[in-house]
Amino acid sequence: MPATIDIDRIFREDSANPPSERTLPWEETRDGITVVVEPKPHWAEDMRVFHLEKREYCRYTDWAANGGHARFYGHIDTSGDDVMMRARP
Repeated sequence: MPATIDIDRIFREDSANPPSERTLPWEETRDGITVVVEPKPHWAEDMRVFHLEKREYCRYTDWAANGGHARFYGHIDTSGDDVMMRARP
């Protein structure tokens, strides 16, 4: 193992885990819509999916089942881009 590790490698290694075990957000695209999946905190019932460029979110189970037809709700201050920016210092 190298003495230093870069953020891109950390994201790559985390994305090798199954979705329920990931600790960092990741992008998914379906039906022409790109979202950022926010990992599930220990207290949450489900993960949240944020539209990459809009301040909208939905539940991961809805996204996984319906893709671009999932029902998104407005979010006052967070988009998928915001989630990724917070995760990448």
